Amino acid sequence: MSELPAYPVGLRLEGRRVVVLGGGTVAGRRLPALIAAGAAVELISPRVTPTVEAMADGGEIRWERRGYRSGDLQGAWYALIATSDHEANVAASAEAEAARVWAVRSDDAEAATAWTPATGRSDGVTVAVLTGRDPRRSAAVRDAVVEGLQDGSLAAPSHRSRTAGVALVGGGPGDPDLITVRGRRLLAAADVVIADRLGPRDLLDELPPHVQVIDAAKIPYGRAMAQQAINDALVEHARAGRAVVRLKGGDPYVFGRGMEEAQALAAAGVPVTVVPGISSAISVPALAGVPVTHRGVAHEFTVVSGHVAPEDERSLVDWSALARLRGTLVVLMGVERLAAIAAALLAHGRAPQTPVAVIQEGTTANERRVVATLADVADRVREEGVRPPAVIVIGPVVDVGRSGWLRHGSGTGPDEQSGTTADAPRTQEPPASPAP
Repeated sequence: MSELPAYPVGLRLEGRRVVVLGGGTVAGRRLPALIAAGAAVELISPRVTPTVEAMADGGEIRWERRGYRSGDLQGAWYALIATSDHEANVAASAEAEAARVWAVRSDDAEAATAWTPATGRSDGVTVAVLTGRDPRRSAAVRDAVVEGLQDGSLAAPSHRSRTAGVALVGGGPGDPDLITVRGRRLLAAADVVIADRLGPRDLLDELPPHVQVIDAAKIPYGRAMAQQAINDALVEHARAGRAVVRLKGGDPYVFGRGMEEAQALAAAGVPVTVVPGISSAISVPALAGVPVTHRGVAHEFTVVSGHVAPEDERSLVDWSALARLRGTLVVLMGVERLAAIAAALLAHGRAPQTPVAVIQEGTTANERRVVATLADVADRVREEGVRPPAVIVIGPVVDVGRSGWLRHGSGTGPDEQSGTTADAPRTQEPPASPAP
């Protein structure tokens, strides 16, 4: 048994013949990477798993429905020997040795001429780990490295020339753990970050000292010129050759001005990347224990902006139609106009006893929740001093989560915040699902 280390190398298999013997679970795990590498894969096996059969039916591989025969490896560049027939594996291994074809043996690593490393990919980087005869350690090391590259905790900046541009990154509802992997990776590689106040601010403290962080709320020229000033700053820094991240709360295109910024950048000839974010419309209720849909309770949910009152001529929302819906209504940016919103829904026929949950600063340590009815929610919110940002959920799904059995992982939980009137937990068991 050799103790010498394997020599690591990357095979460029595009258009080159690769033979896979056996169509079981081993083949099912290895085939996607071979296909992704562009290999001309020929699978030889009398039977295959449904997953492997789907690859053959889709034209990704060629399947010979038979067992191994001498000569099958002639002309191959690489082979994966993974049949359930030990004698066939031995014979194929001997043929690979004679033909100088690098071959992996799934049943006997010592008899193989090649080992498959634990591999992972992140942003154009392939990580391959070999630890001899300890595949679990290889996988653990691989996972740690890939995770570090993805979330930005492992700094590996590219030193080759790169194209400057702007990434519009949705930061999620506020909890820094809820930003997407791609968003966090771009944030870690940024030269300039222009951040909204509703973005995950805790992540800004993790940035290297050289990164310029600009608070979008403090860009000069006054409120009327704020968006134009933001657009100008994005264009200016990108044209200076910098990697810019526009860090926004929630999703850039959900009641944000992400498309306006993308249009301004496109008009200026600046490359734009859009990274979707987790919208507070769904995540904040979910982490407060309120599902926006639930079997037998709600088959729909509608998200509207409440930044314009229902009676305002600028409003684009059909409040009468919303009042007739039986599902869930989620209102963003509506705390300051909640009285008018509730009055409009009641006037158009929504039941006064309809449950309402108002969740302030959801997913953060400062989260507060008020549960009321449509008839009295405006008074309750005023009495409790609830302020924006807050998500308003209207509909019977609020009662599904009123037991308070679900708790998110940040802070102390909404019911422990001083001054809130959220319902105290009555049970630690999940509520039963209604019949369909």
